[in-house]
Amino acid sequence: MRHMANREAEIEALRRAISVCRVCRDAPAKREGDRLPHEPRPVAVLSRTARVLIAGQAPGLRVHESGLPFNDASGNRLRDWMGVNREEFYDRERFAIVPMGFCFPGYDAKGSDLPPRRECAPLWRSRAISAMPQIELILAVGGYAHAWHLGARRRKGMTETVANWREYFFANEGPRILPLPHPSWRNTGWLRKNPWFEAEILPVLRQNVDSLIR
Repeated sequence: MRHMANREAEIEALRRAISVCRVCRDAPAKREGDRLPHEPRPVAVLSRTARVLIAGQAPGLRVHESGLPFNDASGNRLRDWMGVNREEFYDRERFAIVPMGFCFPGYDAKGSDLPPRRECAPLWRSRAISAMPQIELILAVGGYAHAWHLGARRRKGMTETVANWREYFFANEGPRILPLPHPSWRNTGWLRKNPWFEAEILPVLRQNVDSLIR
């Protein structure tokens, strides 16, 4: 019991530290002009008990405004892929949600979301993962999560990486890693062109999530 209480205290301290982080605004990695142009609002869900970790990219504007991860159409699609409802998805006893960047990065000149802030992952990611040794399955959502969690094992592009999911999922070291495309509407065309994803990977995803949360 004392060990569990110590771990919960560690995670709570990390949650508090993340919640007040302002590095991307106050100490940008590149240069003064690259500082986050709005007030940061870090969004991450750490858990002492969850066995599934969702490693996304960075919050969008709607998530930034609500403080609730994947509270958008992408989240609806991701929940459908996983075979879970909103109540299950937002149960921190079941799922940890730790994106590559905790804050909404803003938009580029074309109105698309910018990449995750480069300050965030080096500062927080290893600490967050180390605080949750009970994680058994990591869902690496999108190319930035692929790069961090797969490293040199990642294939040349997103499609090839996802297509070779067995290479990472059945590795004999650490948690299983399942690379996924981002569930954004921008990938709807990709899903149509690659029907093997839904036919081959989603049954494995749903079966494993079900076995770990229920």
